[in-house]
Amino acid sequence: MVSAVTEPSVLHDTRSAYDAVASRYAELFSNVLETLPMERAMLAAFAELVRAHNAGPVADIGCGPGQVTAHLHALGPATFGIDLSSEMVALARRAHPDLRFEEGSMTALDLADGVLGGILAFYSIIHTPPRQLPVVFTEFRRVLAPGGHLLLGFFAGDDPLPREFDHKVTLAYRWSPDSLAELSRQAGFVEVARLLREPHEDERQFQQAQLLVRKPQES
Repeated sequence: MVSAVTEPSVLHDTRSAYDAVASRYAELFSNVLETLPMERAMLAAFAELVRAHNAGPVADIGCGPGQVTAHLHALGPATFGIDLSSEMVALARRAHPDLRFEEGSMTALDLADGVLGGILAFYSIIHTPPRQLPVVFTEFRRVLAPGGHLLLGFFAGDDPLPREFDHKVTLAYRWSPDSLAELSRQAGFVEVARLLREPHEDERQFQQAQLLVRKPQES
C-alpha cells in the first residue's frame, strides 16, 4: 500500500469516504446485478474471453463489498478483489470467505508484471482524477499478461472532456466512451467492445457504459 506520508490526498479522501459508508453501501448494492442484464452480459463475455485465453486470474479492482467479484468468480475465472477501503475489504471477506480480498491502490498494485489474465474495474475508475488515469492504465497494462482483457464500467456523457459530478460518496467523473477508449489506446490497449445504455428510473440520470479492451499479444 502507499504510505500515509506520501499518499495523494485523493486516495486518502476516497478511502475515508468509502470506509464511512461501507456497511450501508453493502446493504444497498448486494444484489445490484440482478437488475442489470446488459452488465451481466458484458461480464459473461469478459469471463469467457479470460477463460479461453487462460493467462491468469482476474483482479476486481475497486471491488467494494465483493458482490461482483463473487459473481465473476462463479462464471469460471479465478477472481480476487482489491479495494482501497479497509472497511470494504473486511465486509467482502466476511460475505465471501472462500475468496481472496486485499487492500490496495490501482495506482500502485502489489502485483508482479504480467500475472493477470483479466482486470475488472466496475465503476471504480470514476473517482480517479483525469490527469491520473493514464497512470492507472499504465499500471493495469503492466500487471496484465499479453492478450489479457480489461473491462471498465463508468458513467458516460457526450462531452469529449471528462466532467466531475457530486457522487453520493465522493467526487467522481464521467467520460465519453470515445474519450476513454482513446485514453486506453494511448496506454497500449486495443478496443474489443463497448456498451452504452440509458439509465434506469432509479439510477442517476447519466448514461451507463462498459468498455472492454485487450492488451496486445507481444512477440
